[in-house]
Amino acid sequence: MSLEQNTEVSKPQNGARGLRAAQYVRMSTEHQRYSTENQSSAIAEYAKAHGIEIVRTYEDAGKSGLTLKGRPGLQRLLDDVQGPGRDFELVLVYDVSRWGRFPDPDEAASYVHACKKRGVAIVYCAEPFQNDGSLPSAIMIGLKRGMAAEYSRELSVKVFRGACTIVQHGYRQGGTAGYGLRRQLLDEQRQPKGLLARGQHKSIQTDRVILVPGPLDELSVVRRIYDLFLRGNPERVIAAILNRENVATETGRPWSRGVVHQILTNEKYIGNNIYNRTSFKLKAQHVKNPPEEWVRKADAFPALVPIETFFQVREIIAQRSSHYEDDQLLGMLRQLLAKHGALSGLMIDEEEALPSSSAFRSRFGSLLRAYRLVGYTPARDYAYLEINRALRKMHPTIVENMSRQIEAAGGHVQPHGNTGLLLVNGEFTASLVVAPCKPTPAGSMRWRMRFENGLQPDVTLVTRLCADNRVPYDYYVFPSLDFSQSDQPRLDNNGLWLDLYRTDDLHNFYHLAGRAPLKESA
Repeated sequence: MSLEQNTEVSKPQNGARGLRAAQYVRMSTEHQRYSTENQSSAIAEYAKAHGIEIVRTYEDAGKSGLTLKGRPGLQRLLDDVQGPGRDFELVLVYDVSRWGRFPDPDEAASYVHACKKRGVAIVYCAEPFQNDGSLPSAIMIGLKRGMAAEYSRELSVKVFRGACTIVQHGYRQGGTAGYGLRRQLLDEQRQPKGLLARGQHKSIQTDRVILVPGPLDELSVVRRIYDLFLRGNPERVIAAILNRENVATETGRPWSRGVVHQILTNEKYIGNNIYNRTSFKLKAQHVKNPPEEWVRKADAFPALVPIETFFQVREIIAQRSSHYEDDQLLGMLRQLLAKHGALSGLMIDEEEALPSSSAFRSRFGSLLRAYRLVGYTPARDYAYLEINRALRKMHPTIVENMSRQIEAAGGHVQPHGNTGLLLVNGEFTASLVVAPCKPTPAGSMRWRMRFENGLQPDVTLVTRLCADNRVPYDYYVFPSLDFSQSDQPRLDNNGLWLDLYRTDDLHNFYHLAGRAPLKESA
């Protein structure tokens, strides 16, 4: 079996000599032996022994292998694999874990498959097995991916336990200090080394961080907030007072009900060190943990307000929602819906007469469930919020890559005014549409294009994404077409009329947009 037929290859056959390869190296901070220099050295020895020329390097130094996000090296590699100007047929990687320690092994396989579709094989240089497409080799690769994922899970547990130990010794574990507080850096003998500014981090592993009182003017504002609240002023009124007096917040933004509420409810203002309010284990999903799962160290820092005052405020806040029955809370939500015609967590938090959005989450399990109970369906598909956010970040990257490929072919690209279109060679306009994939319950794949109203570019390029919405699946190149909002086409089972415009890559488009200089005749 040739390299082009293999999804992944551990040992190229003798016929592989003369191939050109890119190398991908990655390290996180837990294994010095996996430094990028050591990986490159091992890959270079492997390439020399097999007659492979390394022409390009992609590197993610100090990057976690749990997700594709935050790994610009691998993202550039996957982008370049899609382009027609690619100058390599192999990607050399030290071992399976360097490609990634994805919690879902299928995610690692999906990126390998995306490379395979473009004729690029992944070669694991340090693995002992021969990947010849046989059942044993497939089992070994699957096992290695599972082991890499399990290592991440075990490491996550160890890191969490270590963080809990640090917190219970009175040290701060991540997060900003908050208004009225500062982060004090200590050495291993607990001697002060200085204050950390916002955005700064410790640079020595044995150093530790505690919270200390901030400037006197901020301490005075914190105590005044508590005093105003106990005198009957709700959070919104307190925020208005501070804004009217031009009191600056920690970030320089105006005071809001939420910022005041956080100061009134966070236990760090009575010196308690709290950890594990939320979890983001394996970078999978942020989870809000119940109070019984919090890790707490009392009297870890100097208190800014008396403990009696803090719990008096907490009791008042708790009583604002505890005495309401479910029907009463839902009735308030219906009134808010009638007032605004929509609902959101921000609307609830800014409505003075209502309990906070967290009270509705706690009582009904989630805001979405509370919305359903009052007959409100959000206009947005919340299941796709993360996908849409990722698409917004992906779009400029795809446009940049497309522009780079056109310029490499001799063409020129520039923005077409404020329309969002691209002007190619000063001759025609082009628009890029990213079509996300939405699998059906039956397992088939569905895509839908959405064109901007009023824009009729000369050429529309549609990037259809894979099932995980991370890398391109294929492309459509449309001439000027007039689709109304009511007949936006789906890019699946369209028949010949739309599939005539489908292509595996944009090589022909780049060739069309390219320009070659003419030589003057003698």
